[in-house]
Amino acid sequence: MDSQRPLIVAPPADAARPEPADVPAALAPVVELLSGATVAALTGAGLSTDSGVPDYRSPGSPPRRPMTLQEFLATDAHRRHYWARNHLGWRHLRDVSPNAGHAALALMEYEGTVNGIVTQNIDLLHVKAGSRNVVHLHGRYDQVVCRDCGRTFSREAHDQALSALNPGWRERHVDDVEVAPDADAALESTADFRVAPCPRCGGTLMPDVVFFGGTTPKERVERARAIVEEADALLVAGSSLAVMSGLRFVRQAAKSGKPVVILTRGATRGDDLATAKVEVSTTVALPYLARTLRPLPLDS
Repeated sequence: MDSQRPLIVAPPADAARPEPADVPAALAPVVELLSGATVAALTGAGLSTDSGVPDYRSPGSPPRRPMTLQEFLATDAHRRHYWARNHLGWRHLRDVSPNAGHAALALMEYEGTVNGIVTQNIDLLHVKAGSRNVVHLHGRYDQVVCRDCGRTFSREAHDQALSALNPGWRERHVDDVEVAPDADAALESTADFRVAPCPRCGGTLMPDVVFFGGTTPKERVERARAIVEEADALLVAGSSLAVMSGLRFVRQAAKSGKPVVILTRGATRGDDLATAKVEVSTTVALPYLARTLRPLPLDS
């Protein structure tokens, strides 16, 4: 079933550089660029790995063949395979907690340094951390949508429907799988799984996320562009910028003459557009920036 999917191969583990020995010195150029600026944040999967959410492209990640939108829509067998794996994996995203990087961005937004967050992640950890102005470019794991009638339902309600159709199925398989990115789980045998239709029209349900091969809804792109346009600088945290959905905002900022700062472990497609690039984990860098870039009191 997976033979036609594109294989995503991450860099080897030794491609990741060690943390800087002197974090303040490494981040000094970043502090200089962002001090006093209003900053738009663009975040990727590397921000959530320290929360226990696996990703596709961090150095050392195993090769993956994610299901494409075209495959999901093509056959009942592909949809059954997807929902069976998601039935096991989605609760992992529900149960993870924000890390220090998420908390730092939420604090910077609260204090006025960050004007908004554009995230490629579907895990809702920014919302859990307290961020308010968040654009979920690739959707969110906690919703499903009907392809036929367009109605949206909670993933919790869909889980109840799947559990009713497949009693004991999760319990029989949960100890045998590896959690994979995007609320998926590595599981081969799914032929006995039953898929729940839309409770309103009987149509085809799919997760409210952007699959590989899909496109980001225009409304989300425009909201994200507005956040970048209204900021003085762009901060990229934990993204390899491997897909155009994120890279376009780096290009937008660079074209407008705004500083672009990239904080991530490993190379990115936007390195040639970066004003400053530091290979550092986001759970180290973002809390430091939240302390250092804190606005002065109004009466100072």
